[in-house]
Amino acid sequence: MCRILASEDPSHHESHTRSVRLNGQSTSIRLERAFWQILDRIAEDEGASTPQVLSQLHSEVLELRGEVRNFTSLLRCACLRWQGADRSGRTGMVVA
Repeated sequence: MCRILASEDPSHHESHTRSVRLNGQSTSIRLERAFWQILDRIAEDEGASTPQVLSQLHSEVLELRGEVRNFTSLLRCACLRWQGADRSGRTGMVVA
């Protein structure tokens, strides 16, 4: 397995920063390119832009939890859950 990971194109795990609006506030989110690619696919599946999906997720977490702690970690976990759901034939993003 290490050879598979070691031979991965370095551009996939390079960080990339995007500026977005979350609840009317401008902010920057830094994630690895591989996660941005997944988020872009999630948005496409949802028929929305990536910033719209991020803003919706942020708002939903605020509503449920009262605060959003470590949003970038939440996004990474959401990407992993979405990929797992996609592989199992389920659709849509479910974040609990």
